Amino acid sequence: MRQIFEDELNELHVRFSEMGMMVNEAIYKSVRSFIDHDKNLAREVIDNDRQVNKREVDLEKRSFEMIALQQPVTSDLRMIVTVMKASSDLERMGDHAVSIAKSTIRVKGNRRVPAIEKDIAEMSDSVKKMVEEVLDAYVKEDEKRAIKIANEDSGINEYSDRIYKACIAEMQHDPSTVVGSMDYLFVASYLERIGDYVTNICEWIVYLKTGDIIELNSNVDETM
Repeated sequence: MRQIFEDELNELHVRFSEMGMMVNEAIYKSVRSFIDHDKNLAREVIDNDRQVNKREVDLEKRSFEMIALQQPVTSDLRMIVTVMKASSDLERMGDHAVSIAKSTIRVKGNRRVPAIEKDIAEMSDSVKKMVEEVLDAYVKEDEKRAIKIANEDSGINEYSDRIYKACIAEMQHDPSTVVGSMDYLFVASYLERIGDYVTNICEWIVYLKTGDIIELNSNVDETM
């Protein structure tokens, strides 16, 4: 009976990791579509989000069934709770990737600003790296690394602040960039929120290992 439970727990573990990879790919493709003005790629991100949502529902269903039928001990229960909570964060990250893709489709500004787009691309790379790292930390149940990853979110916030200031300056200098700059601001804010959800997952990794719920990298001083 215990072996069956451990097999189910391992399957839960694997499916969560797969969901994380799906979301990370969506983030990358959504920003790539925005920078390259690729509406077909943006539509692909939007269409594939159904699979992310489906995976989150599946993980929640499996988690509830395991709690109800297997009556897990404390350490196993923490694993199940971590998957439930962290998969919800992943689903919201996927929603923000969709929002970026939708920005690509609706964008009306013809005047583009390469310097700002460069910052957005770099910000996206940093976010993608954080997602990859947090998934690895989850697999290894490495709470010390999770804390370190959460601290990296300050770098994401710095990108957001820099893009915000650049957009304001650009709009003041050239009114024709107002529409495009607003899209830049939206995309930067979506990426910043994804970074916040990575921090949430870091907190759940700490909970998984220690049983303590702590707040990492408080964002009270964020601009946006």
